[in-house]
Amino acid sequence: MKGLNTYWKEKISGKRVLITGGTTGIGREIVLLLISFGARCIICGRHQAQIDETIAEANSISPGAYCLGVVADLSKNEDIENIFHTVDNIFGGIDILINNAALGYGSIMEGDYEKWSYTVQTNLLSYMACTHHAATRMKAAGSGHILNIGSMSADVREEGSSVYVATKSGIQGFSEALRKELNPDGIKVTLIEPGATDTDMQEASNDEKLLQVAQGEMLKAEDIAMAVAFCLVQPDRCDIVGMQIRPHLQLI
Repeated sequence: MKGLNTYWKEKISGKRVLITGGTTGIGREIVLLLISFGARCIICGRHQAQIDETIAEANSISPGAYCLGVVADLSKNEDIENIFHTVDNIFGGIDILINNAALGYGSIMEGDYEKWSYTVQTNLLSYMACTHHAATRMKAAGSGHILNIGSMSADVREEGSSVYVATKSGIQGFSEALRKELNPDGIKVTLIEPGATDTDMQEASNDEKLLQVAQGEMLKAEDIAMAVAFCLVQPDRCDIVGMQIRPHLQLI
């Protein structure tokens, strides 16, 4: 077998990738890693400043990196359609979709219908809508890979996080059924479910999160990016269907 660095670059270089929520946390680390292997990426996020910062960082890691950004609110169908218009205009197709965008939320006893709806639309319905658009294009090509970022919350189901758990449980079920639908068309489907990860979604202070990482109680976002790349470089004959990644001492 070739050296892993050469092999990974050959498998990822030139791939046309869309990453939702690609400006912070896990999504941002996925972008930076895939760019370093030569992928061409379109990212979306709600804030232009964060898009610009991520693109600048990508170019600092890999001068001349192919990374474009679209401002989008994934709770809105028109914004999702605009993303795929951009995909078509820039790429003329798509090889990899990484559904990653998500918002944290607590208990159903908090907030109101409007807030729950916004969270569900962003965390779950956007995965479904982006998958529909991407899979339609991938079917025409006879190949592709859809990778959904879920959460261990779908199984742990922590008290006080019922709204978030509902969306991540939905992603879990969606991914399992989706694979059965799309595999015959040559499209891979992978679900990655991280445990506690150092992102903005965690409410602890930066110092507290760094301590938890050092103690093996929390993952770094780059750990999930590495797992994503591992799933993407598998041979055509091999599917990583699901992967759960837990901090060493997160005893769940």
